[in-house]
Amino acid sequence: MAIGYNDKAEESEFEDKVIHINRCAKVVKGGRRFSFAAIVVVGNKKGQVGVGLGKATEVPEAIKKAGKRARKALVSVPLHGTTIPHEVMGTFGASSVLMKPAPEGSGVIASSAVRAILEAAGVKNILTKSLRRDNPHNVVRATFDALKALRSLSDIAKSRGKAVSDLHS
Repeated sequence: MAIGYNDKAEESEFEDKVIHINRCAKVVKGGRRFSFAAIVVVGNKKGQVGVGLGKATEVPEAIKKAGKRARKALVSVPLHGTTIPHEVMGTFGASSVLMKPAPEGSGVIASSAVRAILEAAGVKNILTKSLRRDNPHNVVRATFDALKALRSLSDIAKSRGKAVSDLHS
């Protein structure tokens, strides 16, 4: 009994959000067979976020699979207060996403897919623009490409072998 309780407590730290559900039909002799693909984002609103794709013959099962895959693919996002440390551009396939830090009170200015990921990561103020194609699969991957490219000031100082105070001058 205690094992099930621990699983629930561990899962409650992360919040799930369904980004997109796609229905696909296969035509067979008896009619159409439907299958579903779901994209789910999981985040703890403290800088950790993951995304997963799940496919199944039923929607709840596809969402469950996607959530499981998202928890396995968590990425740590460096935050600078309530925004990102610097401007960044992410691309995947034909989609590109531009992200810029925004001042306090700006809010999350983004498309639905990008907004879900950034809110799950804990970003509260950001300006974004989805460029080129708007396929949700590619936009999500482009957003993650941009988030992976983010570097904090301490990371940059460490790679240069300097102190953070030396970079400010």
